[in-house]
Amino acid sequence: MRKTKEILRLKFDQQMSNRKIAKSCGTSHSVVADYLCRAKKAGLDWLHIAKMNDAEIETKLFPNKAKKTKSGRRMPVMEKIHVELKKKGVTLQLLWHEYKYDNPEGYQYSQYCELYRRWGRKLDVSLRQQHRAGEKLFIDYAGQTISIINPTTGKSTEAQIFLATFGASCYTYVEASPSQALPFWIKSHIHAFEYFQGVSALLIPDNLKSGVNKACRYEPDLNPTYHELAKHYGTTVIPARVRKPKDKAKVENAVKIAENWILAALRNHTFFSLGELNQAISQKLEDFNNRKFQKLDTTRRELFLTVDKPALKPLPTNRYEYADWAKVRVNMDYHIEVDRHHYSVPYPLVRELLDVRITDTIVEVLHKNQRVASHVRSYEQGEQTTLIAHMPKSHQKYLEWTPSRLLSWAEKNGTNTNRLFKKIMNKKTHTEQAFRSCLGIMRLEKGYTAERLEAACTRAFFIQSFSYKSVESILKNGLDQQPHPFGEDRIKVSPVKHPNIRGNQYYK
Repeated sequence: MRKTKEILRLKFDQQMSNRKIAKSCGTSHSVVADYLCRAKKAGLDWLHIAKMNDAEIETKLFPNKAKKTKSGRRMPVMEKIHVELKKKGVTLQLLWHEYKYDNPEGYQYSQYCELYRRWGRKLDVSLRQQHRAGEKLFIDYAGQTISIINPTTGKSTEAQIFLATFGASCYTYVEASPSQALPFWIKSHIHAFEYFQGVSALLIPDNLKSGVNKACRYEPDLNPTYHELAKHYGTTVIPARVRKPKDKAKVENAVKIAENWILAALRNHTFFSLGELNQAISQKLEDFNNRKFQKLDTTRRELFLTVDKPALKPLPTNRYEYADWAKVRVNMDYHIEVDRHHYSVPYPLVRELLDVRITDTIVEVLHKNQRVASHVRSYEQGEQTTLIAHMPKSHQKYLEWTPSRLLSWAEKNGTNTNRLFKKIMNKKTHTEQAFRSCLGIMRLEKGYTAERLEAACTRAFFIQSFSYKSVESILKNGLDQQPHPFGEDRIKVSPVKHPNIRGNQYYK
């Protein structure tokens, strides 16, 4: 009513116009005219008004409002309104209709809303924010850490404290982890979802590097692993704005309360393992969630079960499997390198930049969000994993030939062809060189007959020229069709003669 008294003072004492009064008091000239009209009806002048307080002025100017305040109407239960508004689709108008149905003589809609707004101003800032049931889960790390002592070395390490709290019910999950690194960040989210037995529609994290690669007010760049986690659980990540703590006021307040009621309560305890610390935190967390609010006659757990829990999305059948992501360019040999092991991809993707998803057991390769290759993960460094289907047709045909297959073909062609192939394989330093020579000799059959090729191999073996070029030259010059200069008997393998060898005649 401070403006009302000032309006009357400026009019009756200073004799100002209505429009100047409105401009001075920051209101409309119609409101000024209404107040002056009411004062005139009440028979007030400045001598009387100057001696009156704000409540007395309100009573004189708004007598009907005073009568309503003193009437015996049933007041709506503000705590109930506050809780119901958190539920999806519930509005003040709907609640007023329900109130009016039970109380036909109750307050009208405008006054009903005004009474709730007045009550809401008495709450703290975070509770005055409107949070829908199951909509937002705020996530952050506490600034305070807890020491863990290694019982063997006596060395102390600092455990980080992860917190997740719902906007509507303030129901909170707390967990200690070795660090804020990505694997522990993801694992803490999974544990939180399983603790709540459901998933919220939105995740509101801070701009931690593990969750957000590049902070941006409008289009933040999420970490691929964190984005994949959100897709797996059917939720959406909307990071808080940088240096805007009010965007996640719920978790900021939860961090403060958790530090007071959980971490401070454990200040005199000594912990020798992370499991021991989390067990102690779990016990304190139950007490924390079952403690009543200071200004609401309910607990976080009760509010969660009645408001948030029914609105949560169900957990997926399978738990999220942690995966790292990397960008890798394909080498000329159509292989990519992951942890010093090489994996094949389809050969048309040579020189392309691909996305690689790496789990403990699988390496998946994606091109434009489409999977193009998948391999069982290998930890053998310097080795390679290759799929035949990824190779060009020429490479596939080349690899189809093995030593046994080459010798089998040679044996079918002729005895001396087989003997020549064996000699070539034994003579060559590298197996690949022997394959090339043998495949070249096999190809000669297309231009000549199998009989001529066998005869050429016989002559090449006889002159001890174990190469593709020799066989080719013999066929080109028709030497395979000429008699051997030393007779056929020289070609046959003679038994070895030695004094120490008795021979088959000895046993007759």
